[in-house]
Order: sequence, then C-alpha cells, then structure tokens
Amino acid sequence: MIHSLAKFKILGGRTLKTGIAVFLTALICGFFNLPIIFAVITAIVTIEHTAADSIKKAFIRFPASAIGALLATSFYGIFGKGALTFALVAMLTIGICHKLKLDDGIIVATITATAMIPEFQEHHIVSFFIRLGTTSIGIIVSTIVNFFLLPPNYSPMIYKNINALYNHAGRLLKRIISDDIADDKEKNRGIQKSYRQLTAQLERTYQLSQYQREEWKYHRHTNEERMAFQFAQKKLGAFQQIAYHLGNLQYVQTKSSDFSDKEKQLLLALTDDYVQVLQDPTHSIKEEQFQRVQQLDDVFWKWKEEHVQQQTGYRHHLPPQTILIYELLCFHDVLEELQSMSYKQNDMVQKCYLKA
Repeated sequence: MIHSLAKFKILGGRTLKTGIAVFLTALICGFFNLPIIFAVITAIVTIEHTAADSIKKAFIRFPASAIGALLATSFYGIFGKGALTFALVAMLTIGICHKLKLDDGIIVATITATAMIPEFQEHHIVSFFIRLGTTSIGIIVSTIVNFFLLPPNYSPMIYKNINALYNHAGRLLKRIISDDIADDKEKNRGIQKSYRQLTAQLERTYQLSQYQREEWKYHRHTNEERMAFQFAQKKLGAFQQIAYHLGNLQYVQTKSSDFSDKEKQLLLALTDDYVQVLQDPTHSIKEEQFQRVQQLDDVFWKWKEEHVQQQTGYRHHLPPQTILIYELLCFHDVLEELQSMSYKQNDMVQKCYLKA
C-alpha cells in the first residue's frame, strides 16, 4: 500500500515518511499525555534524504534542542513572556549552536526554544524536561522511520540524470559550433545560460550519488547495483571533462570567414559525430569519426604553423581558430575513453541506463 502511494509524485517517499513520523509521534505523545506540538514540529523538520543523515544529525539535534530549551527556561524566568525573551532566546540559541558546531540542529533548537515560551507552566524545571522529552520523541521517531521505512534508492534518478546530461551536452555542443561557424553575435547569452543549467544538473547528480553512498552504509545492495553505480561514477567523471571542454568552447570567438568551406563542413560533420556518440547509450564511435578527427588534426597543425602575425607585432601562440580545433580534438579523446569504458560493462549494467 505504502509503496503504491510512493509512486505518485505528490506523495513521494520522503513525504510519506514525514506523515508516518508525525502520526507515530503524535500517537506516542497522546498516549503519555505529553504536549504534541513540539514533538510533531521536530519530527517534520528532521526527516532526511538518507538514513545515514538521520542518524548522524540526531546526535547533533538532541544537544542543540537541550541548549534551546535551557535558554528558553532561563530567560522566561528572568523576563517572562515578553518580546525581549523571544529575541534573546532565538539569537543566543543560534549563536551558541553555531559556536559549538551544532549547525544541523539550529532550526530544531530555535523552533523548540521559541515555541515553548508561551506554554510554560509554573514549574520551569518540569516544563524544561517535558519539552526536551517531547522533542526527543520527535527526533527518535523520525530517525527510526527514516531508517526502516521506504529506504530511498537514488540510482534510477542518477542514471536518468546522466543520460539527460549527455543529451544536453550534445545539443549544447551542436549549438556552440554552429553559432561559431555562422558568426552569430548573440550566441553567448543563450549558450552560457544552457551551460549553467548543465553544470547545475551535474552538481545535483553528484549530490544524489553522495546520498546513495551514504544510504548503502546501512542498507544492503546487490553486486549488480554496485557495479552499475560504479559505472555511473565513471561516466560522471568523463562528463566532468566534457563539461570542462564545453566551458572552454563557449568563450571561443571566431568568425565565419576564418574557415574555408571545406573546414566548415569538416567541423559541422565532426560535431554531428560527437553529438551522436554523446546521445548513444553505448557511446559507440564510427570509423568515419576517426577519419574526420585525423583530418581535423592536420587542419590544427596548419593553423598553428600558418596563422598571421597581428599588426601590433604580437604573435598569438593559440589564436581562437586553433583553440576551437584543439578543444574538439580533446573532446574526441574523452569520447574514446567513454567508448572503451562502456564496452567493458556487462549487459546488466547497460540495461540500467536503457531503462532510465
């Protein structure tokens, strides 16, 4: 039933776990006739992406909450329920937790401290332990739920993102080279925006990979899952190099008149080859691409040896034309590594990407 609900985007795994943690927390507090609100708030904000994060941050949030509750009790005893009490409690809770490197517990501690001020009873010490106890219930319940219920599997999302990254890179490369040869003066704005989106998606995929590593510390995984994940990391490493070359290419400024018609045709044909390899899940390179790369290599040395000295007398070692060709040659080297890497993987690993 739970797994069926998790398939709906509006009720993802983390959302369901939050609801269950809140339900159990409220149930326990109600059974022992304890204030529910503090425990429920804590349960809501302590559900994490991985079981590892839940356990690690639980040991930070408990002492942070104790500090917040102690400060609230102390300042309530001095200043009562005035605005000054709320301000001092909030500021000092944040400051002390930060100094003690309890940053992951600041939100829970501050909410707990400020929310308990209006609810103080006559016995301040009793109120302190009640609030700390209910907060602890919220932390413990959310940690247990996060650990045992619906353990997240980020691998399918990682594989899907990697496929999307390579497709995005192919489209971006095509646009960069086409605009360079077409001498499009308005290219930079759109290309740079697309490149920023690409790098942001790459960072998100690395973050998901870190989540998956942490999750596997506490939950079992098969040998095939491990191999597929390792392959994913290799593909991300290769893509990091591709992103580097795309980053360089987007700033190369060439003119349409810089290249002969034959050179333009070669650049466009080779770009189409690259796009096809990037968007092919097996990253297979055709023989025609190797032949065109050899031709481009000859063009590179021609440009390197015969470029014209500037009127100022300053001789550029690598004018824009040679930089463009050099980056495309480097791009091919990465694609060769990618092809070799893909050929070494078994069918089970490749199916992970085809399904994604």
